[in-house]
Amino acid sequence: MKKLLVSFAAGCVGALASCLTMWFFGRQGIPRMIGVFMSPALSPDWLYPRIVWGGLWGVLFVLPMFGSRFLIKGSVLSLFPTAVQLFIIFPFVSHKGIAGIKLGIYTPVCILFFNWVWGVVTAVTIRLAK
Repeated sequence: MKKLLVSFAAGCVGALASCLTMWFFGRQGIPRMIGVFMSPALSPDWLYPRIVWGGLWGVLFVLPMFGSRFLIKGSVLSLFPTAVQLFIIFPFVSHKGIAGIKLGIYTPVCILFFNWVWGVVTAVTIRLAK
């Protein structure tokens, strides 16, 4: 039970870090520079569901894989929410096309990066909690 709780909480921390990174990049205009049109507003309505989902995805970290290579584990596990975002959320929920292409051709790269931030911060948080 402790592993599940720590993984969920760490996933929430990772999601907060990812959201803040996404917001900061959007404020600086970095996605727009590469032709990606997404710059979220930092609001509770935008943050809350992402933090909760980040916690739920964090439960994946209880899987016994990669041993003590926590950064590799975070990087690999970040591919799961990335795949869901690109191939389920964008096309069927947001109606932004497969991989969010309607937001810009480099949208998948941005999503991959922001979810990688989630995975690494989650992995580091779990490591620090031990």
